[in-house]
Amino acid sequence: MDLEEINNNIDKLEKIKSFKEENEILFIGIAGGTASGKTSVANELMKNLHQEKVTLINLDSYYIDLSHLELEERKKFNFDHPNSIDWNLVYQNLYNLFQLKKAYKPVYSFTLYNRTNEFEELEPAKIIILEGLFSLYKKELRNLMDLKIFVSAPDDIRLIRRIKRDISQRGRDIDSIIEQYLNFVRPMYIEYVKPTKNYADIIIQNEKSFKSALNLLIALIKEHHNKYAKNFK
Repeated sequence: MDLEEINNNIDKLEKIKSFKEENEILFIGIAGGTASGKTSVANELMKNLHQEKVTLINLDSYYIDLSHLELEERKKFNFDHPNSIDWNLVYQNLYNLFQLKKAYKPVYSFTLYNRTNEFEELEPAKIIILEGLFSLYKKELRNLMDLKIFVSAPDDIRLIRRIKRDISQRGRDIDSIIEQYLNFVRPMYIEYVKPTKNYADIIIQNEKSFKSALNLLIALIKEHHNKYAKNFK
């Protein structure tokens, strides 16, 4: 990222803060390790806070464009490092949404290890949720958030879930899953993702207490942000 991009992002972030206050937008971040239950928490919030009033941004959609690489090279790419995310595009989409304008996020293919040529329309809303491994990684984004959530689950449970998901949904084989986990997923989690747990306002243990913790979280959002009550009816 060059100096011009950095300055542009700083300018966008300052304006996002202003737009956020002006339009009374609630910004929630949800982070956690692979297969910890981040998406499940985000989807439950969407359902319980009425989907038409919430916009969900999945960071998985914002992996950098690797079209210049052959498929076999893309398979070797470290997708578990913060630099794998196209932060410029994340900031641009947030910039639009906080202005109450539409934004367009890339559609990512896990079988191709790259973006497709399609985009998904994001509607502006009074509640915006950013979900992904690195949702709490950037200090400038954390400073904009009203609520920071970290979803935690035991390492062995997360690995089992990842294996089942990647085989059934992403066309991976067991050897490639284990290799990626050992080379990238686990060490990057320890270095970059797990430390962001310290920034969380709420930690959800994705085990037996998941449902009760989620219900408490929903109640907390409604109680502490009653000025948005009309959006929860």
